[in-house]
Amino acid sequence: MSLGTKIAWDDTVLPFQLDVSDMRGRVARLDGVLDGILKQHDYPEKVEALVAEMALLTALIGQTISLRWKLSLQVQSKGPVRMIATDYYAPKVEGEPARIRAYASFDRERLTDGAPFDQVGEGYFAIMIDQGEGTQPYQGITPLAGGSISACAEAYFAQSEQLPTRFSLSFGKSTEPGVGEHWRAGGIMLQHMPKASPFVASGDGEGQILTAEDLVEGEEGENWGRVNILLDTVEDLELIGPSVAPTDLLIRLFHEESPRVFDAQSVQFGCTCSEERVRQSLSIYSAKDIEKMTTPEGKVTADCQFCGAHYVLEPGTVGFDADEA
Repeated sequence: MSLGTKIAWDDTVLPFQLDVSDMRGRVARLDGVLDGILKQHDYPEKVEALVAEMALLTALIGQTISLRWKLSLQVQSKGPVRMIATDYYAPKVEGEPARIRAYASFDRERLTDGAPFDQVGEGYFAIMIDQGEGTQPYQGITPLAGGSISACAEAYFAQSEQLPTRFSLSFGKSTEPGVGEHWRAGGIMLQHMPKASPFVASGDGEGQILTAEDLVEGEEGENWGRVNILLDTVEDLELIGPSVAPTDLLIRLFHEESPRVFDAQSVQFGCTCSEERVRQSLSIYSAKDIEKMTTPEGKVTADCQFCGAHYVLEPGTVGFDADEA
């Protein structure tokens, strides 16, 4: 793959369909998006890995939804990494890129020598969909379990949506010759849309977390198992390396499943913060409250957790007692 072709696939999500097995999927490559997210913060490497995984999941899941405004993913935890939050904003106009932003909250002193997922403890994984003004936001959650955030996402789709879903992800620091070290991520999402199995429909069982295998049986189960065996053969360098285009990867993995691709969606790092939004968030406070927020220099300041933007406001111009001027 030429350098120009490689760059063309960076920061894109490619939808595809496997006609033989009646499945849909996405292939994502993130490069500049992760750079935009991570350069705003001085995260330890284990935290960066978790944020990279969440951003990749957000890109893959966001592109599967008929979204008018925003998809959000969150991890809330009692572990050293207390929270990871990501947002995916759908393009306002067809042909424009989608936007992704992300940040993490953590206790540096509590981080361990364990794997990145070991840095989150008891908690939950949540998916939230907000279609904008005039709609009711949707939220679904599942416990943190399974050894990775992607496993939590698979459990969410099985439990809350009854959609058999599988992710194969790779992410890490790229060390290509002549290019500065930076994070790259790549992944595949597979999803099958069957009727719920009798096990799910009847409500029988012991209350365990569902898996994709609980939702498929018969011919659908055979298709799901076969395609997952093929997906298990994918290598990290095929997902994030510079030599295999996503279209070529689909042929390598699923040529017997008649893969069909659709228009790729580009994504970029983007934040929605603004001075106007800061003023709106402060509009619920009285002048007395604003006074407590005022710095010794006589200013009210606010920082965006996502992009690091710093806002400096005059105390008299914020809050519900603000001067009309």
